[in-house]
Amino acid sequence: MSTALLTDLTIFILALLVGFEVIGKVPATLHTPLMSATNAIHGIVLAGALLIGLTAHTVVGYVLAFVASLFASANVVGGYVVTGRMLKMFRRKAPQPELESLDGHKGRKGLAGKIGAGRAP
Repeated sequence: MSTALLTDLTIFILALLVGFEVIGKVPATLHTPLMSATNAIHGIVLAGALLIGLTAHTVVGYVLAFVASLFASANVVGGYVVTGRMLKMFRRKAPQPELESLDGHKGRKGLAGKIGAGRAP
């Protein structure tokens, strides 16, 4: 194993450990802004994967570019799906329309309300 490869693997493993430690300590209220930032980072990763595809001249380079762009695309799409779900939790729910009974009255004032159905004795 060459010195450059060992250095690159060491940096990669240290980046994984630091990233795991930082993400693990993020409070839930900051999760959505953090996901938006990581979507931007994954967009840059996708651009890098496409750049690899442009500069590749061998089959191995093309395969690596395809796999890198596939993983980066999955991260971008998954990040937007998770961000959308998180933002949906904070939306105000639309008020439910009041139901109309068969005899034209609204709510419990209809026929069921007149005969006392649904009331505790």
